Amino acid sequence: MKCVVAIIRPFKLIEIKDALLKAGVAGLTVTEVRGYGRQRGHTDIYRGAEYTANFIPKLKLEVVVPSESVEIAIEAILSVAHTGAHGDGKIFVFTMDQVVRIRTRERDKEAV
Repeated sequence: MKCVVAIIRPFKLIEIKDALLKAGVAGLTVTEVRGYGRQRGHTDIYRGAEYTANFIPKLKLEVVVPSESVEIAIEAILSVAHTGAHGDGKIFVFTMDQVVRIRTRERDKEAV
């Protein structure tokens, strides 16, 4: 089992959700986050005053998939999230030691 975590632009959420559903990924967790990468934020003008936004609003998506489905999930996210501009985000993959569905006590693949 693997956990695929993607940091994405907020306006891409619905398209990515649809791409993951088409790829057969059943569940998705979304968290609003703020951060920065290499661009270290950006400068904007609000009501005539310039200010620096050090932490950019992003969304963090988490999906748990069987190990053999990791590339399918990654490609589904990349197909929509990629714009070619700075700030497109990142994808991280973690190994899941165990997954348990609380309601049924199912474990691992059956729990996902």
